[in-house]
Amino acid sequence: MKIATIGLGYVGLVTAACLSELGHEVLGIDIDPKRIELLKEGEMPIYEPGLRELVAKNTQEGRLSFTDFFSSEIDKVSLIFLAVGTPSNKDGTPDTSAVYTCLDSIIPHVKDYKIFILKSTVPIGTNHEVKKYLSGKLKSDFDVVSNPEFLKEGTAVQDFMKPDRIVVGTENIKSADIMKDLYSHLTRNGHPILIMDPLSAETVKYAANTMLALKVSFINEIALLCDAIGADIRRVREGIISDPRIGKQFLYPSIGYGGSCLPKDVQALMHVIDQKSLDLLIPKAALLANEKQARWFIDKIINYFGTEKIKNKTLAIWGTSFKAGTDDIRESPAITIIEGLNKTGAKLRLYDPIALKNTKKYFANVSNIEYATSEMDSVRSVDALVVCTEWLQFRSPNFERLSQELKDKVIFDGRNLYDPEKLKLYGLNHVGIGISSAKSKSRVGNDIY
Repeated sequence: MKIATIGLGYVGLVTAACLSELGHEVLGIDIDPKRIELLKEGEMPIYEPGLRELVAKNTQEGRLSFTDFFSSEIDKVSLIFLAVGTPSNKDGTPDTSAVYTCLDSIIPHVKDYKIFILKSTVPIGTNHEVKKYLSGKLKSDFDVVSNPEFLKEGTAVQDFMKPDRIVVGTENIKSADIMKDLYSHLTRNGHPILIMDPLSAETVKYAANTMLALKVSFINEIALLCDAIGADIRRVREGIISDPRIGKQFLYPSIGYGGSCLPKDVQALMHVIDQKSLDLLIPKAALLANEKQARWFIDKIINYFGTEKIKNKTLAIWGTSFKAGTDDIRESPAITIIEGLNKTGAKLRLYDPIALKNTKKYFANVSNIEYATSEMDSVRSVDALVVCTEWLQFRSPNFERLSQELKDKVIFDGRNLYDPEKLKLYGLNHVGIGISSAKSKSRVGNDIY
């Protein structure tokens, strides 16, 4: 098939690259000329493992091309994926203005039947609104399909090529059959293509991400309980996830969830709930619990030193991206923690293996922040270490070196990466999430971390 993908961010670029890998001829369009120039030079505007190689291969083999303008080439494609940005408005709703701007740029070039595929996360009901909008402007036949993405940053290529499920929202048999054909090679592992009405497909995206946010917030709330009563969240978690009805995914105590999906989608769902005057408690609770988690960790660090003494401290920060495997710092709890600690007057030395470039831009005008070239460079003669992101290289550092460098001999572990008993062997104190630091824990049971 000949396909156009509009918007070459995380979703659009991965979609374009993976569809071309499946043998389709894909034209990627983005209005940012610098982004297109980077792609034509073989450089990636985002960090995503495996994406560079996929783009290079399919560009070289002629299945993938890029442009920053709309032209008659649009009419040569049969499917148009809309993957433009839909950032949150102040009220929590996604801003869909870019979707309609994109449609206005496409319409003059469309002469024959097209399927417009909504890949961007959009408000529930957008499929209907886009149909109505196009009906007043297009003379040719068309259909609008909702096809929400379920890509995780850091594993997006793998998620696309080996999906758990593919959701397609359409009430048109013709477009449903075309979408089945498009994705047929990805479902040979038995995972389904779920055809449903557009409203249900749009709701699936929000419901799924709110459920994941709820799991993160739940385990974090239980971790706070463990911290207060002296229980060990590692043992509690082990007991919970042994129940097959619950499972283990997204049940890791931490400083909270972030990124471009979970916070945004929970807020958008809350807006729909408020619009319908529904008294639904759980989505709001997940959102409030997550907002509280990072603040709780900041207070934990401040209380350890005292509000006056922390002003004279230098803290190393490991990790600024919202999770490992990405350079994305949007809604990152690490950024919230850095901002909170910066307000105390403490000096901060930041390191992240991938996201430092974006972090420097974000904190360009902020004082008391400096940047390191490696994790060990960051801890030179600092008072303490704060771990915010679970990068693999942070999991087994040189503890002997850390003990020599950290003046106050303490690690604030926002991802529970380390065993407190092991740290004690090096003379290091551990302050984690839901692991009581008031007394030593004997090493019993299985360590599932």
